[in-house]
Amino acid sequence: MQPVRPLTPRRVLWICAGLCAVLLVATVIALRMGAYPISIRDIVMTLLNRVLGRRDRISSDFWLVVFGLRLPRIALGILVGAALSTAGAGFQALLRNPLADPYVLGVSSGAALGAIISLIVAPHTPGAIQAAAFIGAVATIAAVYFLGRRGGKLDSATLLLAGIVTVSFLSAVIMFLMTTLSGRDLRGMAFWLMGDLASQPAVNLRWLYFVLIVAAGSIYTTSSDLNLILTGEQEARHLGVNVHRVKLVVYVAASVLTGLAVSVSGAIGYVGLLVPHVMRMMFGNDYRLLIPASALGGAILIVLADALARTVAAPTELPVGAMTALAGAPVFIYLMRRRVR
Repeated sequence: MQPVRPLTPRRVLWICAGLCAVLLVATVIALRMGAYPISIRDIVMTLLNRVLGRRDRISSDFWLVVFGLRLPRIALGILVGAALSTAGAGFQALLRNPLADPYVLGVSSGAALGAIISLIVAPHTPGAIQAAAFIGAVATIAAVYFLGRRGGKLDSATLLLAGIVTVSFLSAVIMFLMTTLSGRDLRGMAFWLMGDLASQPAVNLRWLYFVLIVAAGSIYTTSSDLNLILTGEQEARHLGVNVHRVKLVVYVAASVLTGLAVSVSGAIGYVGLLVPHVMRMMFGNDYRLLIPASALGGAILIVLADALARTVAAPTELPVGAMTALAGAPVFIYLMRRRVR
């Protein structure tokens, strides 16, 4: 048995740098793939001319495809993947359950319900979708947490059952609300609910990235405390951890991240389940590394999944949520069966 390497800031930086390199490769692949394929050479020359300010040397077709369609979509995919993966890692730490995930716990459905209500009530109000999605996410995780307690303690099996029941109930409410929409809006909403990165958000991406950095950074500040909570809440309290404060920070920040992702892309499932589990297998359970690694891993997954969704049935686009479900559902079944044993 090989000794476990100690986690140092240098090792964290090297691993994150490696994941950033993988994300860069995934971005180039996503720029190349699609109904209108572009060679690697043309991509490099187009980006280089853009950086050097040589707009006249870039063809109008390349400019539209690269800067008008694919790069904004990739930027949105990085945001969504990082948000969902970080939220999933936070939920798994607090609930001490690798099956915890914004989608499985119903948080994504709650955020989607809030977003749909805001679209019906205040469709043209800036920031209303994001605010409503956050409220829906917070209300849902609070309800699931309450239903998952037995005898004053949190029971993992009951928690998952509560999440599944909550998802079913919220899905029924969403379907009811969708019947009030017109035919064109109904089709667009159904596609959005399965996960869609085609529609650019009304809110500036810079503000959304700012919220992502603040919320993910808030969870990261609790990473050392989360490592202790994994041993048990009572033991963590004896070691000086303010468990109530950590729970509050992580629950609120994870709900913000989930609401942020759902409000701009719909309910993309299993990202928060799959990515933290893979990162945990590769780099261990230390949340000082797991949180940033999950954020980068989630960005890589969504960028590649969206590129695949745009290419498999081109020129028709598949929902990106269908791609993540194909990968995430088997992992969920594997984890569930392992816990039962």
